[in-house]
Amino acid sequence: MVQARVRFYGRVQGVFFRSNTERKAIEMGVNGYVRNMPDGSVEAVFEGNESRVKEIIDWCSKNIRAARVTHVDVKYEDAEGFDGFEIRY
Repeated sequence: MVQARVRFYGRVQGVFFRSNTERKAIEMGVNGYVRNMPDGSVEAVFEGNESRVKEIIDWCSKNIRAARVTHVDVKYEDAEGFDGFEIRY
C-alpha cells in the first residue's frame, strides 16, 4: 500500500478534472481524494497498490479530454488508510 500526493498543473480547473479523477479512482479501486487549489492546480492523494497508483497518475496526466496537464509533482508518503475516494471542496 502506497500513498502519492500529486499536484497537476496546467489547464486542470473547469474541465471536469476532479469528477473524471473520482470516477477513474473508484473504477480502479484507488482511495483518497481530489481538490482544486487556490493557485489553479489540482491536488490529488491516491492510496493503493503501487502499480495502480502509478497508473492513475499517468491516466490523469494524459486522458482527461479537456485538460492540458503541463507539469506533475508527485510525493510519496506514508499511507493514511483512506476509505473510498472523494472530491473535496
